[in-house]
Amino acid sequence: MTTPWVSESNAALLTDLYELNMLQSYFDEGMNDIAVFDLFIRRLPPTRNYLVACGLEHVLYYLESLTFSDEAIGYLRSLNRFSEPFLESLRHFRFTGDVYAVPEGTIIFANEPLIELVAPLPQAQLVETFLMNQVQMGTLAASKAARVVWAATGRSVVDFGARRMHGADAAIKQPRAFYIGGVDSTSSVLAGQIWGIPLAGTMAHSYVLAFESEIEAFRHFVRTYPTAILIVDTYDITKGIEHTIQLARELGSQFRVSGVRLDSGDLAEHAWEVRRQLDGAGLQQVKIFASSSLDEYEIQRLVSAGVPINGFGVGRNLATSADVPVLDTAYKLVEYAGKPKMKLSESKATLPGRKQIFREKTAGKVVRDVLGLMDESNVAGEPLLVKVMEDGRRLHAAEALEVCRARCRTERNSLPESVMSLSKADPGYPVELSRGLTQLQAAMLQSV
Repeated sequence: MTTPWVSESNAALLTDLYELNMLQSYFDEGMNDIAVFDLFIRRLPPTRNYLVACGLEHVLYYLESLTFSDEAIGYLRSLNRFSEPFLESLRHFRFTGDVYAVPEGTIIFANEPLIELVAPLPQAQLVETFLMNQVQMGTLAASKAARVVWAATGRSVVDFGARRMHGADAAIKQPRAFYIGGVDSTSSVLAGQIWGIPLAGTMAHSYVLAFESEIEAFRHFVRTYPTAILIVDTYDITKGIEHTIQLARELGSQFRVSGVRLDSGDLAEHAWEVRRQLDGAGLQQVKIFASSSLDEYEIQRLVSAGVPINGFGVGRNLATSADVPVLDTAYKLVEYAGKPKMKLSESKATLPGRKQIFREKTAGKVVRDVLGLMDESNVAGEPLLVKVMEDGRRLHAAEALEVCRARCRTERNSLPESVMSLSKADPGYPVELSRGLTQLQAAMLQSV
């Protein structure tokens, strides 16, 4: 039986049918010259001033392991739309190209290539679907996480979103992107195992409901987990805090509960009252942790009001990037057989040729990006695209997650305050075209 999971044996079929249609035609025409494709975001969503590049690690793993299994070729044969010589050629299909990319955690803007792929045309074409899928997911998640973390202004943020994510692949990979974006920990145990992300978790209302009383539930839980965070709103928050205080009196010096969690109602109103109750009982060390449909906007509102909440568990709105659930991701041919290519479709025109992003800084703050040609030498700024794969093999081991996370934090802190803001920056961060790219674009327009 065919496995219902994406694996190395079937990942080659995680592509759109038209990719394989084109590969058949390229095969018939003998078109195998080197192609260059750019993967980029056409435009920023209205509520985003920047994005955080993420997903490269998944792309490189896929490219290194890409093959067509006998089962995959057999399935394609059953469709009766591909020639036998073409199907036989797929037995030897491997990715042998080069990849240039901005490192994960890098801040990027519209029309800037996150990845530039250089490979024989059929190889570069086939991988479009998977690359867009992984970079879209990772970049969307890391970008949302960076905003949530910025809104929390140093308070802890935990990813509670696995149960709301769009499928198992997302539930494994999005927590990694969240961590790069600055989230402190995840509730997803498998993501923790795979990526080494710190785990965090409290207790569910169902645990409290399973006992005859709330105080009994608390007593049993702290026997197993003395430093637990207790959920206190299963029945009534005031009573929940009274039971927490009762437990503290019973345990005396053995009381080590680290916090309480609020998961419903008016979080600001409840947090003030809970803090008053805890402090009145001499439990100043017990922290308040909040969840319940939070996003960066609500977190900013709570923080700005000085509400005494020490940390946030963010689930649904982080897991789905609810306000911006999709990015206008594109993967376009910009050069073939040494000739620049340019799409002119209305509202979807592309920029021709191999490119580089040059980022200018002044006193540690970024001031502008210049999108230029790869071989331009007279453009000021630090080049962001680096070669990460050659002849189908990565040039370096995977970057440590902490390196990507630190890069995101450093780059985010280098942005102008208006760009970091949750509201739309006006003007936005400047991304300009170099003289060389402008001239190439003009020459190609004239030749049409």
